[in-house]
Amino acid sequence: MRVLFLLLIFSISTYAQQVKVVDRSSNFPIQGVTIYNDSNNTVVSTNKNGIADLSDFKDVDIISFNHLSYYEFEILKRELSVIEFVVYLNKRSEQLDEIILSASKGEEKRSRVAEQFTIASLQEIKKIAPQTSADLLANLPGIRVQKTQSGGGSPVLRGMEANRVLLVVDGVRMNNAIYRTGHLQNSITVSPNVIERTEVIFGPSSVIYGSDALGGVIHYFTKTPKVSDIEEVNGAVYSRFSSVNNEITNEANVEIRRKKWASYTSVSYSEFGETKMGKNRTHGFEDWGKVVEYSNNTNTFYNANSVINSKEYVQKNTDYNQTDILQKVVIPLNTKNDLVFNFQYSTSSNINNFEDLAEYSNGKLKNAESYYGPQKRFLFSTQLKLNSNKKWLESGVITAAYQDVEESRIQRKFFSLDRTYRIENVDVFSLNGDFFVPLTSAKNRILSYGFEGTHNDVGSNAYGRTLEVYGDKVVGFSNNFVVQSRYPDGGGTSTSVATYVNYRQDINKKSTLNTGIRYVNTNLTAKWIDNTFITLPDSDISLNTSAVTATIGYAFKPKNDWQLNGVVSSGFRAPNLDDIGKVREKSGNVTVPNTSLEPEYVYNFETSVLKYFKEKTFQTGLNVYYTLLSNYITRDYYTLNNSQTIVYDGEVGNVVANVNKDNAYIIGGTFSLKGSINEQWFTRGSVTYTKGMAYDTKEPLSSIPPIFGLFEIGFEKERFQANVNFKFNQKKKLEDYNLIEGIDSVEQVPFITETNQYYGSPSWNTINFNSNYKINNSITCFVNVDNILDVHYKEFASSISAPGRNLSLSLLLSI
Repeated sequence: MRVLFLLLIFSISTYAQQVKVVDRSSNFPIQGVTIYNDSNNTVVSTNKNGIADLSDFKDVDIISFNHLSYYEFEILKRELSVIEFVVYLNKRSEQLDEIILSASKGEEKRSRVAEQFTIASLQEIKKIAPQTSADLLANLPGIRVQKTQSGGGSPVLRGMEANRVLLVVDGVRMNNAIYRTGHLQNSITVSPNVIERTEVIFGPSSVIYGSDALGGVIHYFTKTPKVSDIEEVNGAVYSRFSSVNNEITNEANVEIRRKKWASYTSVSYSEFGETKMGKNRTHGFEDWGKVVEYSNNTNTFYNANSVINSKEYVQKNTDYNQTDILQKVVIPLNTKNDLVFNFQYSTSSNINNFEDLAEYSNGKLKNAESYYGPQKRFLFSTQLKLNSNKKWLESGVITAAYQDVEESRIQRKFFSLDRTYRIENVDVFSLNGDFFVPLTSAKNRILSYGFEGTHNDVGSNAYGRTLEVYGDKVVGFSNNFVVQSRYPDGGGTSTSVATYVNYRQDINKKSTLNTGIRYVNTNLTAKWIDNTFITLPDSDISLNTSAVTATIGYAFKPKNDWQLNGVVSSGFRAPNLDDIGKVREKSGNVTVPNTSLEPEYVYNFETSVLKYFKEKTFQTGLNVYYTLLSNYITRDYYTLNNSQTIVYDGEVGNVVANVNKDNAYIIGGTFSLKGSINEQWFTRGSVTYTKGMAYDTKEPLSSIPPIFGLFEIGFEKERFQANVNFKFNQKKKLEDYNLIEGIDSVEQVPFITETNQYYGSPSWNTINFNSNYKINNSITCFVNVDNILDVHYKEFASSISAPGRNLSLSLLLSI
């Protein structure tokens, strides 16, 4: 009996070491609640059942329960028995004093950061249910996304896009030596199904992130497993159907938590059919954007003629599929240091170039075939996370990464059997370290410093084959011929080394000062071997450039519900291999290399004001900025070997090249609001204005969007959440287009035959609905209806019409 009594006491004591955390309104367990003591030397988190083991805590410890979506709760451990070891958390309608991870590559509160930024949390990503990560970005305030084809999306920040915006995933820069000017579709190579959080910093961020971060930084954080004293396996299956293009997406993941290691595996596959455009033509142009005829040629099928489209609202040649794999392993080396292995792979089917396939020449479709080969991105990185608590290093991260990127372009004109192939491979090696040192025990003065080294090795290959056709089938090839490569056929490299120091100090309780400086040196080499089509003054070049960039930011909080910010910063972008050495044709213009291109610089001045209401559950904000571009790079008419024309793929075209100009400016601003109206109703909204002009040529800059924005109102109660949002875009007038670079794609807007000129980009607006219902802790259903009124429109500079009315049904099953 004594033994049984002791066993009973022991089992009760063991059980009492566990606590369960649940949502007060729905009574559902909450996973991922961080539990820590006052000294922060013991930290655990709840599992999928909302349970955590507290045996490592002392009875006298004050324990805090923290989750981004809930109000923090504190209690003495010995008092948990009073509430029967069940903790109820109240949901926080909005978390406006957000934690920012990317501003200094370490955790910072919103109140200490002066720059403009926006964040998409995991919950917001689920609510939007985006088909691609580009669609996710399009739903964030201050960001506009251009699309050349269905499988793409080029984000624009403050009138800058492509290689002037830096993409980062898990601390590794995605931008490489062939990220191009104009429109860039690489943002979709990170699946939204594996993104845990997306942060966007607006404006030059070159001190922390280096070259290319002129318009801003888009940082994707993918899901990471957590170690646990309690061994457990969590899994989930996500499935989505969208009616506008018959999309079917399936994603499955499994997380294994152990004390000495943790693993997260995700496999996602998406299949997209042909996209239907909207039928409600509120702009008044009955034929604009309709696909009257199309090419049905494929890699193995031949048709000498175009095909009449029986469904003009269906955009032919917009179907594709994509596969994404993520594997992460976390290994705690000791109580202070962790090792993270990160494997990512993304590949697609062939993706048709919708813009090229819709191009006409002499009244007929020009291209029988024009598509991108599978867009492949492989990433492997090793990340060492340090928590040394030393005087010279409290914490830090060292990241070593390798990326393998492959792109290809295949093209053939109608009434020709000659097919051209252009294939690019980029190997990217990078090593960067970011370290943090609090200079005071209160951590109100923090010094951060770091380094970065990257090396790009670019291979570019091109060749041509003449098809051998039997009836309507391609049965082989009868001839090989020489084709001009897109980049230097002798190869190219780009190497960059940099170091930076950043300092953040709370001057007093009301103000925070942030300053930083970065030095960067870049070296580019390129070699051309074949001169069949183009002979350059110098076929073997080596360019070396260096720059110093700096930033100073000041956040002032005169009262608890006001914050005033000011930022002065500079940015730098060294021309990459695409800027200097690309050869390609578009709309009769042939871009040729310019080996004398120099770096471009930006100098940015911005200010913002934030006003909080209702105990910081609601805020409004206004940010305005002026950006000066110096020695900026733009595409312009050019002369090569004393000729203004050149023969390219059998046709004569005008010679253009990237050149340096003197000065230009971009001004703009964003007004935003976000927060809770009451316990059940919430809202958000934004309006963005941008204008860009060259001081020297008086020409408008490319990629400057018209006024755009959104307004949303939503309802949330217990298991149910729903919202309605209104998106709008004003007209872009013809005189605001840059007609030289070709980036703005003026040929994609309506043409007025009476005046013999283009109309500009018509205004548009859409109404959209999102909802989700949590059936239980394992099953959540999502129902979204986008473009409810089925409005026809094109995003500014986009070749493809936006999707029409779209019903999206999603199911998330957690196991």
